[in-house]
Amino acid sequence: MNRLVTGNGGITLRFVALVFCTAVLVVSGLSPRTRAQNESASPDPRPRRVQQQQQQGRPPTLPTPTPTPNTVPSPSQGDNGQDVNEDEILRIDANNVILNVRVIDRNNRPVNDIGKNEFHIFENGIPQPILSISTEEVPISYGLAVDSSGSLRSQMPQVIDAAKSIITSNKPGDETFLLRFIDNEKIETLQDFTSKQDDLIDAVDRIYTEGGQTAIIDAVYLASEHIAQYKKNNDSDRRRRALILVTDGEDRASYYKKEQLFDRLKEEDVQIFVIGFVNELDSDRSLIRKSRKDQAVALLDRFASETGGRVFYPKSLSELPGIAREITRDMRTQYQIAYDPTNKRNDGTYRAIRVTVDDAAGKDKRIALTRTGRTAPVDAGSPKPPAQKSGSASKKN
Repeated sequence: MNRLVTGNGGITLRFVALVFCTAVLVVSGLSPRTRAQNESASPDPRPRRVQQQQQQGRPPTLPTPTPTPNTVPSPSQGDNGQDVNEDEILRIDANNVILNVRVIDRNNRPVNDIGKNEFHIFENGIPQPILSISTEEVPISYGLAVDSSGSLRSQMPQVIDAAKSIITSNKPGDETFLLRFIDNEKIETLQDFTSKQDDLIDAVDRIYTEGGQTAIIDAVYLASEHIAQYKKNNDSDRRRRALILVTDGEDRASYYKKEQLFDRLKEEDVQIFVIGFVNELDSDRSLIRKSRKDQAVALLDRFASETGGRVFYPKSLSELPGIAREITRDMRTQYQIAYDPTNKRNDGTYRAIRVTVDDAAGKDKRIALTRTGRTAPVDAGSPKPPAQKSGSASKKN
């Protein structure tokens, strides 16, 4: 009898006991595999990945964060709370075009004493009637888009300081949103539009670098779209819109093509200011191909020139505080010009815009900078024409 118990019967009892214990562990969630899964599901303290569409062939998108309530000054009050004469407020018909124009001299210094009769606006080469010109300081809605790929790792502490300097220069009514980008799978809104500087500074402190194939075009496409749409339907809102881009300029893996981006920028009145760290890029070129550095400079220059913005290429990190001050100044020292387009057709075609300023006797040449064109609206039910190639309209002038 003892041999039966310690023989096959013993094996059977031990097998039953093993099955029972395993079942208890599985039910209680304490199996090694379950514990490993639970541990891997722990929340990651870093900003979450918000983009994964590219793997499925879909365009990247920005998340939709919960909007932060903001206190914006009434149009009838200035920044200091004093009443503004209602007769001095610029009132614009929906069919009129508004341009934000910077005027500089040969030394890139702003010129602020130009009269209405000294400006001239041309649309597709045809002079346009100017309705009004204002130098009144209006609120600014701008985005800060920071390239957080590994190529900017060594510059990031100074970039963060420059971003804080720009933010702390905000005035009442200004609103800012902050975006960091690496590749087209990670374009993150760290802080949506807000006038609260403390929230923005906290968001800047959450910027960190990591590896990835930089998607500059995607980041600019999404950021400029977000800026253009913000408070778009508020007819009384005359705020300026801008994007400040910090990057090395080398786009490696964007979903959107370059011409798709610039076609989109023609529809949006968003000025782009660029801080470009291009000095570390390879400058070797061939007979048929530009160097990586040349390609980056061409892209960043085009961002600024086609939107009426400005590009900076710091040679040392010590230049960043001064660049931050110049960007802030450039966003504020502008003329807001309204004109009544002579071409009234809402056919979705591109119209090239050129602004000139009369030279003043005995003074340096004056240069007007603004967006290079606009896309006409489309009446409901009308088909939108095919997009023109960049520059095609201006070549006709």
